[in-house]
Amino acid sequence: MPPPEFDDAFRRQLRALFAWRRDVRHFRADPVPDELLDRLLELTALAPSVGLSQPWRFVTVEDPARRAAVRASFLACNAAALTGQESARAALYARLKLEGLDQAPCQFALCVEPDPAQGHGLGRATMPETVAYSAVMALHTLWLAARAEGLGLGWVSILEPQAVLTALEVPASWRLVGYFCLGWPQQVEEQPELEREGWEHRRAAATLRLRR
Repeated sequence: MPPPEFDDAFRRQLRALFAWRRDVRHFRADPVPDELLDRLLELTALAPSVGLSQPWRFVTVEDPARRAAVRASFLACNAAALTGQESARAALYARLKLEGLDQAPCQFALCVEPDPAQGHGLGRATMPETVAYSAVMALHTLWLAARAEGLGLGWVSILEPQAVLTALEVPASWRLVGYFCLGWPQQVEEQPELEREGWEHRRAAATLRLRR
């Protein structure tokens, strides 16, 4: 089959998808249909991975006790992070909403198998970190696909990784990449929340051009 041709209209829509992707922390209670979640997870197989190793492992978390353990880890880590803020930024940090664990109807962890048999080690002998990078590529694929469906995704990174892995009881070799909340956003804003709150502002890409 010939490859598809992407026209200007498609490219404009693609750019809009990139621009309107958000780290969502405010969710409606409406459930995410299982078939929609399955479709999003299936799309991750199209993500690039080093040596075609596909080292990502998605773990959906529905059990209330496991969710509570993840939330407890967040609360402890967030309190520690607050004490580490400079006084000028502590009040701002304290009012930021940094997770949607109480609202998101769907939650999942993304883990990586550091030394997967698939791929036969190709491309990662000198840069083993590319295995984790591959998992992040799968996550970004899901993130954009979710936004195209009208869903919002939130990355909860203020966690103690081993506490989360212990709570989820995943294989001992797996490493945590992140914990995520997925659901229908209460509202979608053009400007990222951290910009609206004055925490940080998006900057143009830093590029170093090496020419002869």
